[in-house]
Amino acid sequence: MPGLDFERPIIELERKIEELKGFTAHKDIDISSEISRLEEKLSHIKKDVYDSLTPWQRVQIARHPKRPYTLDYIEMMITGFIEIHGDRHFADDKAMICGLGRLGGEQVVVIGHQKGRDTKENLQRNFGSAHPEGYRKAMRVMKMAEKFDLPVIVFIDTPGAYPGIGAEERGQAEAIAYNLREMADLKTVVLVFVIGEGGSGGALGIGIGDKVYVLENAYYSVISPEGCAAILWKERSKSPNAAAALKLTAKDLLDMHIIDGIVKEPVGGAHKDPAEVAENIKKIIKKDLAALKAIPKDRLIDARYNKIRAIGVFKE
Repeated sequence: MPGLDFERPIIELERKIEELKGFTAHKDIDISSEISRLEEKLSHIKKDVYDSLTPWQRVQIARHPKRPYTLDYIEMMITGFIEIHGDRHFADDKAMICGLGRLGGEQVVVIGHQKGRDTKENLQRNFGSAHPEGYRKAMRVMKMAEKFDLPVIVFIDTPGAYPGIGAEERGQAEAIAYNLREMADLKTVVLVFVIGEGGSGGALGIGIGDKVYVLENAYYSVISPEGCAAILWKERSKSPNAAAALKLTAKDLLDMHIIDGIVKEPVGGAHKDPAEVAENIKKIIKKDLAALKAIPKDRLIDARYNKIRAIGVFKE
């Protein structure tokens, strides 16, 4: 599969190295020194490219079709996962995954957006854009977690909530607003991870937590770069400018104290080694659960409230 535009020098060199390795496997010729030289060159090029990514390039990596999704992380991290369906009002939204399972020896509730791998699955999952029933299902499961004192693990990966007429008729804005209020006051530990796209209210609708983390090449923003470019410049080609202006990268968000930490990804993105990223997330969860579960519930909610209120405070 072809890579992203800025990855072409890397892909071409990787292809060249593979060709040389294949050639030596069938010919009695030693070109190991040339292969070593190219591998060293490849290492330098990767460092140059991935150490200087622009915000727009990180957005492209966040959208990479091979990037691991919520169900991939569940498979790698959670044992005995049982999915819970339906909002008990309208339908089951397949763009929102909710369920129970174990992380190590800890019983947890997992909630997250889910995209598809092909056209058929993307239509079924609505490209990860949840309907109101998805947010109501998520809140139903969070309330269950609260009742049984189970920690909630959230994976955010959506371009935004679905903006269709049907979704609006069924109360999309109200469903998200209700979740914001209820999550702020949820009497159990909530850990949030933005694993890909963190777009607008669609992300915020399940994004209020005691700790919020963003993967190194994920983004979290009030609007997509394309949407911002359409509003400000009336043209999609300005999306890279919008991405830079929105301050949507993990580093920007950490610098502004909007998130609590960055989850390290392998060079090139999470899709290069999903198991490594899953392990990094798992370590953070275990560390945070050990600390946060020891805090009394009233103090936990107060800390969450103060954390939210502090966002956006600045001095001129």
